[in-house]
Amino acid sequence: MRLSGLIFLSITLALAVPTSASTGDRLPEFQTCVAKCIATTCNSPSPPPLPLYLTALFWDCTQDCDYQCQRSITFERITDNKPVLQFHGKWPFKRLLGIQEPASVLFSILNFAPHYLAFHELQKTLPPDDARANFFLRKYYLLMTITGMNAWVWSSVFHCRDFVLTERLDYFSAGLTILSGFYFAVVRIFRLDRQEMEMSRAMFTIACCMAYFCHVFYLSFIKFSYSYNIIANVVIGLCQNVLWIYYSVSNYFFPSEIYSNRRELWTLWPLWNVILLTFAMCLELFDFPPWMDAIDAHSLWHAATILPSFWWYMWMTKDAAREAVVKQKD
Repeated sequence: MRLSGLIFLSITLALAVPTSASTGDRLPEFQTCVAKCIATTCNSPSPPPLPLYLTALFWDCTQDCDYQCQRSITFERITDNKPVLQFHGKWPFKRLLGIQEPASVLFSILNFAPHYLAFHELQKTLPPDDARANFFLRKYYLLMTITGMNAWVWSSVFHCRDFVLTERLDYFSAGLTILSGFYFAVVRIFRLDRQEMEMSRAMFTIACCMAYFCHVFYLSFIKFSYSYNIIANVVIGLCQNVLWIYYSVSNYFFPSEIYSNRRELWTLWPLWNVILLTFAMCLELFDFPPWMDAIDAHSLWHAATILPSFWWYMWMTKDAAREAVVKQKD
């Protein structure tokens, strides 16, 4: 349930697609600054070595010149009451120990926490997949936590250092999380986990695996299209959101006899989570120069997804407990 922001889709796409050049890149003073720094520092007979904490994160002299010029040009523009500009599609964040976007890294690490904690909690509380217990959902609940942890690990790495490889791993991991969320929603809501649904489950699993493989193959070896990647994720995210809205409305207002026809408020939690994450995604629509040279709209979006993730796993724990009780009665 990572991708829920579908309001003003066209605006989101326009803001989300990175560009190879920004207004700041084209400033003559910036280009002059970088060229002079490279000539006098990097191309000197004895260029000064970079600190270990920079080389550890793969900074080189040319990249450091680019960063230093971004910072100096930005400081001059602020002093002259001119607007802060982006460079290479990003705001000129102040790095921390070589980390390019410290706030986004911090919030990505904090987003990792609910998935990690839920993985261990669900391992202890979920009954095993067992034909005798007639419970087969365990692997699907755990799948959600594993893909979530993987996504936030690569988000942290990408915001530490923006390379082509780290960017691809971040995007592909985010896409896997969204697709696995859709996969879990279909399995859980339409009960494909049941033994009598084995053929349908196998076909749906193969279809999802093939779709993801083709998606990654196309982006990796044919054409990396930012707009296609975003549209694909939005479509799957939208389908997932519709399914969870259906789940909440049907389970709360039309409870099944197998659940004693009781209305339980926690069955509405997926609906509220969709609403919360949709508003969180809207932060991406209102980008602004970073506060304290660190916090921008994108990092705040990451911050806004932390608590809903905890809430999501609280629902998952309750849902798993109820399903286990129902299976025991069967």
